[in-house]
Amino acid sequence: MKKVRSIQYYLIKYFAIAILTPTIILSIIGTKIIYNQVLNRAEMKTLSDLNSAREIYRNKISMIESVVRLTASRSLIVSAVLEKNADTLQTELNKTLSTEKLDIFTLVNSKGVVICRGRSSLNKGDTLLTDKFIKRALETQQTVSGTDIVSSKELEKESYELSENSTIKIIPTPKSKQRNDSVETSGMMLMSAVPVFDRNKILIGVLMGGILLNRNYDLLNKIKEVVHEKEIYKGQEIGTETIFYKDLRITTNVKNSDGSYAIGTLVSEDVYNKTLEQGERWVGDAFVVNAWYVGAYDPIQDIDGNIIGILYVGLLKQPFSDLLASTILIFLGIALIVIVIIYFVAIILSNRITSPLRKLEEIANRITSGDYKSEFTIKKSPREVEHLAVALNHMTKEIESEKRELEEWADKMEVKVQERTNELKKIHGQLFRSEKLASIGKLAAGVAHEINNPLTGVLTNSSLLLEDMPEADPMRGDVQVIVNETIRCREIVKRLLDFARQTKPQKSLTNINSLIDNIVLLVRNQTSFRNVNIERVLAENIPEIMADKDQIQQVFINFILNASDAMPNGGKINIQTRVIGKNDYVEIKFADSGIGISEENKNKIFDPFFTTKDNGTGLGLSISYGIVEQHGGTINLESEVGKGTTFIVQLPIKTTTEE
Repeated sequence: MKKVRSIQYYLIKYFAIAILTPTIILSIIGTKIIYNQVLNRAEMKTLSDLNSAREIYRNKISMIESVVRLTASRSLIVSAVLEKNADTLQTELNKTLSTEKLDIFTLVNSKGVVICRGRSSLNKGDTLLTDKFIKRALETQQTVSGTDIVSSKELEKESYELSENSTIKIIPTPKSKQRNDSVETSGMMLMSAVPVFDRNKILIGVLMGGILLNRNYDLLNKIKEVVHEKEIYKGQEIGTETIFYKDLRITTNVKNSDGSYAIGTLVSEDVYNKTLEQGERWVGDAFVVNAWYVGAYDPIQDIDGNIIGILYVGLLKQPFSDLLASTILIFLGIALIVIVIIYFVAIILSNRITSPLRKLEEIANRITSGDYKSEFTIKKSPREVEHLAVALNHMTKEIESEKRELEEWADKMEVKVQERTNELKKIHGQLFRSEKLASIGKLAAGVAHEINNPLTGVLTNSSLLLEDMPEADPMRGDVQVIVNETIRCREIVKRLLDFARQTKPQKSLTNINSLIDNIVLLVRNQTSFRNVNIERVLAENIPEIMADKDQIQQVFINFILNASDAMPNGGKINIQTRVIGKNDYVEIKFADSGIGISEENKNKIFDPFFTTKDNGTGLGLSISYGIVEQHGGTINLESEVGKGTTFIVQLPIKTTTEE
């Protein structure tokens, strides 16, 4: 006999089907949306990181260019080239190469013949006209900077160590494009070639500096520090960076399972085709050595526009996968709770619906058994029909009432589900925007520390162009606008950075004594000067001179602040002025009773970025030296350890601005 189901069973069954079907569909759609959003956020974060890495890469080239420019413009270097003083050139180039951590620093004459190599004092006299940087710098007499591939033979001329570092054994890699060679000997370098001119603006040579990228981890560590802040996730670094020569990893912080760097492995064929052959970016999931990453690959071009390599930035996919899994679990957990609630609500509601029916069944049974009541009677009908009609009417009313209650409840539940879905979307949107803003913040931090280099290049080249242009040239006004607007941009950047760059003096008649008096009034009440006695011995016959008051004030304040730092327990600062020669120069002395400067540091005190302070930038005295030099003056240093330091500034006495 077929088992007959109760009304309660069918009510629960169909009620569950009506509710669970849209719930399951919404869960699938919601999971898909969450997956796409998390993946999209990971790819956007990776692209942002790639843009930051590209800026750091470019700024590294600009840094090399700045160092080479500064060295090429030094009068000592120019004089040594003209006088063919090989010892001086070797000493200065080697010192700068070591200080600035360059791999090559080579000087050639106007015919491309090597005069001096900073790394090798013996290897010179060969011709470098085949080098595209040297050749272009000689032909255009302009600075040439960028990325290039240098053969092992040329690297060996600079240093055997560079040739060794550039030699990398090629390791076969799954999914990579097949290569027939087993060893790569050429090196990828960041390079800058700057023309060297004598005092008459005649080209006398080219100075070229560069850094070898093969097995060089400094640039990648800088990218990691700025972009990923060395984040760790479950004991594993969250970000990885790599520089490829063609498809070969020449420097990377991706590690093998044994902890060694994955130098010599190859990029996948898909990335090879997209970046190296089509010249486009590649973004997506990539299995790198031993883990999945959301990676972005960007082509690297040489100065001729040829694609020679790839810059890669990747984010460990596990954090995003874990975030996706936890989000989906929460979403499904909420759905499961809703299902359980619906089940119990269905039981309660079904009981409320079937209870009257059971009572009606009982009444019908009582009527059948002969238990009649007047309220169940129907006129002109048998008592049983009357009772059944009354019961059916009553049951109809109850069902109608329960139906209305169920519809109202369903409407309320639909509103609540919609509200909860909107809340989840809102929370997810906030998380996405916060992550995006954090990425933009990191990009801004990396760009702010390096942006002065390209601005300086624009200002220098536009100023030189302006000087070389005739007064009647119709383009002169446009070039002047470039110079003015670049200066304005640089002034804005100076407020963002913790140091200032040198600017062309804006000279006017300046009273040195009054300037010193104002500076003393400015600093005397500062906390660091409470135990410092400032003495002034100012000559009365000091004439006014043509000078940039703000720049000279910057120089004097720098001397006074350095003197205060040299006397942590207090002391005395003596400031003297006088006229020397035949009314030719104003001499200003700043003498302190501080700790003094060692003989070793005297020769480096005016070098850029040299500092003995924990939080110093090493730019103050270098900038001061440049300002005084731009005014046609000199700075001399007298110091003895334990007895104090004296800075002597001599400025020319001029009453008109020299054009």
